Amino acid sequence: MSNDHKPPPAKVPDGVARFVTTRQMAPNAKGFVGFETVWKPFQKEAAYQTPKKP
Repeated sequence: MSNDHKPPPAKVPDGVARFVTTRQMAPNAKGFVGFETVWKPFQKEAAYQTPKKP
C-alpha cells in the first residue's frame, strides 16, 4: 500500500461551551483541517447616561 493515499480526516462534532462554540472546517488543498471559533458576548453593553448635575 502506498503512503500517498490517506483516509479523509474524521468529522469531529461541534464543541459547545458556555461562551464559545468550535466547529471543524473543511480540509484545504494540503489536507490541513482547522477549527472555526465563535464567541458569545460575556456581558451586555448598557447605553451611557450622563450623571445628574449637583
